[in-house]
Amino acid sequence: MIEIVSGTNRPDSKTIKLARIICQLYIDAGSEAQILDLVDLPPEIFLPSSYKKKPDGFLAMQQRILTSRGVHIVVPEYNGSFPGALKYFIDMLKFPECLEHRAVAFTGLADGLWGGIRAVEQLQMVFNYRNAYCLPERVWFPQIGKKLSADATAINDDFQYGLLKDQVKRFIAFSDRNSNEAATAIKG
Repeated sequence: MIEIVSGTNRPDSKTIKLARIICQLYIDAGSEAQILDLVDLPPEIFLPSSYKKKPDGFLAMQQRILTSRGVHIVVPEYNGSFPGALKYFIDMLKFPECLEHRAVAFTGLADGLWGGIRAVEQLQMVFNYRNAYCLPERVWFPQIGKKLSADATAINDDFQYGLLKDQVKRFIAFSDRNSNEAATAIKG
């Protein structure tokens, strides 16, 4: 299963809309995929006591990452970086198991001209620290508001849509290859 993480807890965001389009691309390509939406983070995860004992609602989210074949992060750029809710989500994931040797892909978006490039590059450093396997092909969506169809179910820019389809295709192969390598490395 590919877990597509909608990298903000902002309700009805452009990020979740893009994540839904990406999820459909995986399904169309014959791959199992589902969205993990940070809107669903349990409120009690933000209590200081959750560092010691994770809430059950969060453990279910963590288990989805642990059992995934790969994780595709859809990340908006907020104030020149990625959302704090995404960083907190990553910080709360079991270390090192959740991300070590896990295949990860990144798609950035922003209303500005750079399409979330800063957010993706900064986030990639975090995933490299966690020893994830990062797909080199990243996709950025500048001026995302203009790239989504009126009903937000499609990308109306053929070039960007082509890049995204190619990223999904490459990530399916990349995650298959790396999940097999990771399983071999863990068995040792």
